[in-house]
Amino acid sequence: MSGETLTVIDNRTGKRYELPITHGTIRAMDLRQIKVSEDDFGLMAYDPAFMNTASCQSRVTFIDGDKGILRYRGYPIEQLAERSNYLEVAYLLLHGELPRKAEYETWVYDITHHTMIHENVKKLMDGFHYDAHPMGMLVSTVGALSTFYPEAKKIQDAASRQKQIHRLIAKMPTLAAFAYRHSLGQPYAYPDNDLSYPGNFLNMLFKATELTYTPNPVLEKALDVLFILHADHEQNCSANAMRSVGSSHADPYSAIAGATAALYGPLHGGANEAVLRMLTQIGSKDRVPDFVKRVKAGEGRLMGFGHRVYKNYDPRAKIIKRLAEQVFETTGRNPLLDIAVELERIALQDDYFVKRKLYPNVDFYSGLIYQAMGFSTDMFTVLFAIPRTSGWLAQWEEMLLDSEQKIVRPRQIYLGSPSRDYVPVERRG
Repeated sequence: MSGETLTVIDNRTGKRYELPITHGTIRAMDLRQIKVSEDDFGLMAYDPAFMNTASCQSRVTFIDGDKGILRYRGYPIEQLAERSNYLEVAYLLLHGELPRKAEYETWVYDITHHTMIHENVKKLMDGFHYDAHPMGMLVSTVGALSTFYPEAKKIQDAASRQKQIHRLIAKMPTLAAFAYRHSLGQPYAYPDNDLSYPGNFLNMLFKATELTYTPNPVLEKALDVLFILHADHEQNCSANAMRSVGSSHADPYSAIAGATAALYGPLHGGANEAVLRMLTQIGSKDRVPDFVKRVKAGEGRLMGFGHRVYKNYDPRAKIIKRLAEQVFETTGRNPLLDIAVELERIALQDDYFVKRKLYPNVDFYSGLIYQAMGFSTDMFTVLFAIPRTSGWLAQWEEMLLDSEQKIVRPRQIYLGSPSRDYVPVERRG
């Protein structure tokens, strides 16, 4: 066998196997040939939580966690955050290339003119309790959109897919803003097609009695950058959910609902809210050393540090830290920022955290910005879901067009009871 291979010797049988290595991986199905007998099922790989299993080949996002690198379609996240905008990045994720001028103008027009939602969706929202969590409302209403657009089931039709992509990227901010207004008991504010994507979202959130809402340009830009940073992040929990649900050939609205539900979990989308709680509990800058001491003693958790993938400084966190200073110049300095900066300074100088490669992640500063902009903590995960929609859709379409992909169905290792006979209740011991 030519090329790179892995030699496996099965000590149970003494047999030798040559498994081809491609892109640093072996195919799990190649393990099936390793058997002790003809009726043996064959060897499987056991990998709880997919810690070391590649479920797909992707060209969307690249992460090098050891070096702190994040790229969308090859473009460094630092360049995109500084020079691009969210809708251009969304186009890049979905089409693989940055748009030409005419392509970009058409793309923005198509997104802008799909922001309205059917009036009956408002009736659905009105059915939620006044204190319903905005994320729960978003999961429900985005899934319900599949009933308004039954043609979305034509997932093999490229034109239909493109229309649903336009609709989803356009309508997620509307659904999110309406959920927020509902939670406050305020009337819904309709989209304004004259505003930018983030500007229109701010309009639907905060417009009061003024005829035309004018977003603060600093906050508008900050939200746009945050949307870029959250647009995609490789095969995370919600992207995996999007691909898994989509593999059954469900319509994209149902798949997005599944991905949004995955993001709802506190281990995924709720981390920045936990950071704010931690900083509030610390209370003041001079109490940070004592808090760090307690964390090292196992008496608390350092939220916003460490990442499943990054073993270096999360590149998004560096951008957000600079962004926070710009936002606070407009909104006023959040007193929790001083606590955060001191906590970061001490942790990055402490061998306990350095040896464990615990560096600030994207959630460490983002919650501070959202809070300064006037968002309640319940909205933080919703703000995550809006930009991640473009990444989910890029992952979904890539999965659909990949001839190797099938309906997702992991194997299991059965450790339950062997075959046994049913015993009537009166004879059970």
